[in-house]
Amino acid sequence: MHDKILAEQVESGAAQWVEGPEQFERMPEEYRDLVVHQMMAHTEGELSGADDYLELFYPMTDDPYEKKVCCERGAEEVDHFRKGAKVLADVGKDASFMLDIPLQDRSLYATEAVKRIDNWPERGFFSMLGEAAVLEILKEMAESSYKPVADMCPGVIKEERVHVAHGFRIIRDLCQTPEGRQQAQRALLRWWPVSLDVFGRSESKRSRLYVKWRLRKYTNEQARDRFIEAMVPRLQQLGLDVPDSTANRRFL
Repeated sequence: MHDKILAEQVESGAAQWVEGPEQFERMPEEYRDLVVHQMMAHTEGELSGADDYLELFYPMTDDPYEKKVCCERGAEEVDHFRKGAKVLADVGKDASFMLDIPLQDRSLYATEAVKRIDNWPERGFFSMLGEAAVLEILKEMAESSYKPVADMCPGVIKEERVHVAHGFRIIRDLCQTPEGRQQAQRALLRWWPVSLDVFGRSESKRSRLYVKWRLRKYTNEQARDRFIEAMVPRLQQLGLDVPDSTANRRFL
């Protein structure tokens, strides 16, 4: 298939997939750059997720079960990194350098708010809200026009759902007492804007290009609005007051 015809069919939806590296190389530079940027950020984020669990959360708890969970989650996140690195390697991009960069110095997937977590309620919201926001983006990537990305996602999504559910249980259990609910409310004030910022800038040109090439289904703003609509009732059911969705945000 002629390169231009392939690109036109992918953009229009007439072609379901860019099947793999051979067809990938025949796609326009814009498409290739978007896939590489998306996967570099995703892959670094998964590696940082492993370090979050092992470097930050594991020392934070004396509960043997929670320590076990941190180890399991760390192993899963490293495996997610391996899967992302394989997609990148197949198109000639090496992600192994990320392994030599300390958590505090990684920059592709911003984790400044995570690095400042110092209490268990915020650890709970890291999963219930932060990982839930990432999960929504992964669900879009599972329908990516680049087939290796779509193929990578189902197993990752299955495990991330477990991460999110565990965070929900932490917050739900906290909210069983007035004191615990107050702790959760304080943590929510910080983590609500952080989780909304995961989606990026509403006016991002790149997010519109992702939609154009069917690498994502929604723009950043659309994805964030869907997340808010789904999450607000869940938080309210726990007896929590949801902050203004425009307050304390980095990316509007």
